[in-house]
Amino acid sequence: MRFSLLLLCYFACAGIVSCETYKKIDRIPAFTTPTTVNCIVEIPAGTNKKIEFNKTTKRFEIDTIDGHMRIKKYLPYPANYGFIPATFSDKTKGGDGDPIDVLLLCESVPTGTIIEAIPIAMLRLVDSGEMDDKVICIPKDPALQTLKATDITDFNKSYPKALEIIQLWFQHNDSSEAITIKGWVGKEETVAEIKRLSRLYQDANLRE
Repeated sequence: MRFSLLLLCYFACAGIVSCETYKKIDRIPAFTTPTTVNCIVEIPAGTNKKIEFNKTTKRFEIDTIDGHMRIKKYLPYPANYGFIPATFSDKTKGGDGDPIDVLLLCESVPTGTIIEAIPIAMLRLVDSGEMDDKVICIPKDPALQTLKATDITDFNKSYPKALEIIQLWFQHNDSSEAITIKGWVGKEETVAEIKRLSRLYQDANLRE
């Protein structure tokens, strides 16, 4: 049984998004422009609890294993963690059956925040035999940006070792998961992959 975080109405009262938005989360598009995406934050930066959006209850919940909350017994999440809506990593094609994951590099924002963002890179990794790539984004709004970069080359030049820190965190944050790092790809390949997963999402919805 999952322990449910009743966060929806709290964030609505805080003026972030409405409860109705979460009920219609499957209608939020992946892309806002050909090169910018919507990011939905599940886990704020600096958090060690594994919070996920439950598609059935339309709530953000702390994930559990055997009745116990999943808490990272490691350094907390190094960035805001969530997903890009209207994407689908097909299990029949080696994916994990979920939307593609995203790391939003900026100050910590609350669970449930929806932010328009710029993809700049992607960490290719396999988790327990399934593709589980991580898109790296920065907010589109300059007022929300704590880092300035247009692509992976620019990012590595301006912030040496930052991507290495992110990679090491995913390699070591959970000893129960078998993680294989496949490497990094740049902005163009990242955007192409998000578009591919968005098409898979649309195809899956048409079949239902």
